[in-house]
Amino acid sequence: MISAEHLLKELERGRDIVLLEIGREPAHALAASEHLPGAHYVDLPTQLAGARYPGSGTYPLPSREAVQRQVRRWSINDGAVVVVHTRAEPQLATRAWWILTWAGVPDVRYLDGGVEAWVTAGGRLSREEPAEGGGGFTVTPGSLPTLDAEEAARLARSGKLLDARAADAYTGEQGGGHIPGALNLPSAANLGTDGRLKGQDELREQYAALGISEGTGVGVYCGGGIAATVDILALSTLGIAAELYPGSWSEWASDPSRPVVRGDAPG
Repeated sequence: MISAEHLLKELERGRDIVLLEIGREPAHALAASEHLPGAHYVDLPTQLAGARYPGSGTYPLPSREAVQRQVRRWSINDGAVVVVHTRAEPQLATRAWWILTWAGVPDVRYLDGGVEAWVTAGGRLSREEPAEGGGGFTVTPGSLPTLDAEEAARLARSGKLLDARAADAYTGEQGGGHIPGALNLPSAANLGTDGRLKGQDELREQYAALGISEGTGVGVYCGGGIAATVDILALSTLGIAAELYPGSWSEWASDPSRPVVRGDAPG
């Protein structure tokens, strides 16, 4: 992560920093509003996710070529610090953090608190549009581990598999349910009322209550592989590595032969 205060200092020092504002709107949305100076707008579904296919889940991983194209467009070079942020949906930025790290970008930071934190810290907003092109970094997808459906099911039995959806989705109150053995920790539980990540002591306590500490094998899923990355980011601040099941519930539920548990017990 990076705080807004630290980001301001790094920019003043002249560091090579690429700012990416992550959303779910057409690219012209950023130009129509004030944003962090020089930030590129990233439409997560079209720029950092692959095309859907039968049984894929909602947001498949992008291809190497697709990520490489965006890296060039956003002017990401060797040695650059990439800072991802949002206005209102932290999980979009954590998914971008995860995807770019998975693609081998070595220094990707999540701006804690997003645009609001930037403004609170005294950062200015502008309508300045960034230059595009020239990024020379070569991506290497697979730099973070992932789980497929079978591996997620095994981890639910041998380690800890977390479901990062809201409780009513986990229990199946509105249809659905969860993967047998999965524990529920909604992604929002990692954030305080100000939208920033909770302190390490508080996070460590809530994960310890689920039997998770350093050395625990952990996997995380959600509806489409986005919200789960909030849990993964929070765990990373505690020194705990967690694997993402990118297909998540949308992939799991696409196969009627896969078992489903309803209710608040893992099963």
